[in-house]
Amino acid sequence: MTSAVRVPEELSARVPVEQRGAGLERDAVRMLVSRGAEVAHHTFRELPRLLRAGDVLVVNTSATLAAAVDGWIGHARVVVHFSTRGDDGRWAVELREPDGRGTTRARAGGPAGTEVCLPGGGGLVLEEPLSGRSGRLWWARVAGPDVPGLLREHGRPIRYAYTERDQPLSVYQTVFALPSADGAGSAEMPSAARPFTARVVAELVSRGVWFAPVTLHTGVASAEVHEPPYPERFAVPEASARLINAARAGGGRVVAVGTTAVRAVESAVGADGVVRARAGWTRLVVTPERGVRVVDGLLTGLHEPEASHLLMLEAVVGRVAIERGYRAALQGRYLWHEFGDVHLVLP
Repeated sequence: MTSAVRVPEELSARVPVEQRGAGLERDAVRMLVSRGAEVAHHTFRELPRLLRAGDVLVVNTSATLAAAVDGWIGHARVVVHFSTRGDDGRWAVELREPDGRGTTRARAGGPAGTEVCLPGGGGLVLEEPLSGRSGRLWWARVAGPDVPGLLREHGRPIRYAYTERDQPLSVYQTVFALPSADGAGSAEMPSAARPFTARVVAELVSRGVWFAPVTLHTGVASAEVHEPPYPERFAVPEASARLINAARAGGGRVVAVGTTAVRAVESAVGADGVVRARAGWTRLVVTPERGVRVVDGLLTGLHEPEASHLLMLEAVVGRVAIERGYRAALQGRYLWHEFGDVHLVLP
């Protein structure tokens, strides 16, 4: 996607659609539909009639965490974004400075040994930056209350300056979100699935569309420098792998709901094109050069043109289709970001 495209500030969705007017529900957002060079305008409620029996929607079941917590370095207030929990019990964290409009001003991390006091008598110590990163994210050892409990009691959802105000955590959960037994989850909402309602899901099922749940716990986005995603935990269950393989064998289309679902399922497909049950950490970055092996289509939010995951969209449908779709979205005054409208890209 060319960096020459700029999204006007007024096209940022400042509040969820259900707060914009009486009687509106999540599925009232608009949906741009791209099929190659063709674009069409719909509402999300029309999704069931745009898919067909035998298609599979791959959905991410990761629940969103209240991942932003106030802390202090000496007398200076900071905001800690808890991003990803490592296998050794440490957490990848990002430090930000409060500015009254969401925690949008990045604070340089480090040096190693920096201590941050947390609510409830806990604290953390920065130990080392994530390998190959810009210094934005650090591995930290947390002492005191367990982090899931800390987030439940003192956390709030991460938000950015284009939103109007803090929202309750429920606003950031999708209908597919499943709490994890170990308290793991996504630092930021897998937002492509946000427009789904029970009504839309029921109609899709009645029309013969299948759902293949996967899990990918997404970390904190790189809002300033658009770094590629770092390793994230994922799981593709055996039942979902079989369902996807059966759909492909039967002529059905595999449509990923969000870039997180693409990353999960493409991490579980072999060179032979067969999806197998897998779980662990994925370092996969989907680019046009790498391509996709199993995903045919994608339902996604509208993201800033410089964002790295636009390369993933290009890998699915090609640069021309994405650029044409984004021009149509700008001309049609679609709304951007996690509370905004969505883009359905089909073969």
